[in-house]
Amino acid sequence: MTLWHGRLESGMAPELAALSVSIQYDIELAVDDIRGSHAHVDGLVAGGILTDPEGSALHQALDVVAAEIADGSIEILPEDEDIHTVIERRVTQIAGDAGAKLHTGRSRNDQVATAFRLWTKRALVETATSVLVLQEVLVERAQAAADLYLPGYTHLQRAQPVLLAHHLAAHAWALGRDVDRLLASHERMDVSPLGAGALAGSSLPLDPDGTAAALGFKSRFENSLDAVSDRDFVAEALFDIALLGIHLSRMGEEMVLWTTEEFGFATLADTHATGSSMLPQKKNADIAELARGKSGRLIGNLTGLLATLKGLPLAYNRDLQEDKEPLFDSVQQIGLVLDAMAGMYATATWNAEAMRAAADSPSGAAIDLAEHLVAQGIPFRQAHAIVGGLVAESLSSGVDLVTLVSQHELLGSEAASLLEPGRPVANRTTAGGAGPVVVADQIEQLDAHIAAERARLARFV
Repeated sequence: MTLWHGRLESGMAPELAALSVSIQYDIELAVDDIRGSHAHVDGLVAGGILTDPEGSALHQALDVVAAEIADGSIEILPEDEDIHTVIERRVTQIAGDAGAKLHTGRSRNDQVATAFRLWTKRALVETATSVLVLQEVLVERAQAAADLYLPGYTHLQRAQPVLLAHHLAAHAWALGRDVDRLLASHERMDVSPLGAGALAGSSLPLDPDGTAAALGFKSRFENSLDAVSDRDFVAEALFDIALLGIHLSRMGEEMVLWTTEEFGFATLADTHATGSSMLPQKKNADIAELARGKSGRLIGNLTGLLATLKGLPLAYNRDLQEDKEPLFDSVQQIGLVLDAMAGMYATATWNAEAMRAAADSPSGAAIDLAEHLVAQGIPFRQAHAIVGGLVAESLSSGVDLVTLVSQHELLGSEAASLLEPGRPVANRTTAGGAGPVVVADQIEQLDAHIAAERARLARFV
């Protein structure tokens, strides 16, 4: 029996039922739907719409249904369209006439929107928590990296040496913005739609402020039409996760490169790598590759929902049933990637010799030579041209750059000492830069930032 059986004379055609049914995935909302129903029952009792005994009967029935769902004993019938139908049907079986009053003053529209917001709030907190774990791993590895350095790249060409700690911290700072976005989205979505009804509220003495407070929402809706049609919170959550996925993809791409024989900067632990079904010698960075690959899926989930939302008139439309699968999927996938990436970074080994050998090319200190000339009063563009000419001469003549610098009238042996291994990275002294002193300060700041975000996150739990 459908929820609208009084209006329509027949049940749904099989093909309509097949298209319409969502129980296979929206069972994910069961806990949150039951929580919302408990608050709604309390509101009905407070408004004098239900008696105290009826309210008690409904609360007890909801607890029974929650237990049945948790242990898997709940029966799903062919006519059960969604998890909300299952819960209401089963509550009515248990509580009798009182069960038939559960939906009083409530529409599936505000019911589902409420349950979905509750689920999404929790999911964003869990995702942010996992991001913080990965950040902490990066900081731990950065602290342990000491004075290890490698080439920094622009255009995937060697540019300047940087400390490995600085490089790992760069990823940690980007992930910090992801945490901030997730929590900011949580704050914006912290609005209860319960009491908006189908689209226009109710004539019954309901208390949306009371149910909002009971469910832990910061506030209740201001406009009932907006409350039941708004899926901004889903789009924002999907964007936050997609951008987080892009950051993880970038990290994955890097580890794919670093673990090749061509780079040789890192070696993955056997526990966090795979082999080949055919080639005995292979050791593959599958975690990094899957992090890179999942980003396309996350972007697709976001763009798919945006396309669904773009042409919808107010208020509720059935198209909005398409809001849940993409977010359920994105949350699940990003959680898997975050956990795997944390393990991969925690267990990887850095190959110091390969990193230093790649970073110690004298040309990596070319900017230091130019700045040495600037310190003597030579305009930067002129200094740039002088050093660029020396690099070109070294490449064409085969004479090493150190010799050419030593022999140059404006440079000499003092400037040539800037090309010594390890010297260029040590010379980086500006705040936020890649040198040892400022990187040590940066790691302290990053540590403090993560601690502050953990404290902030605790307020959302």
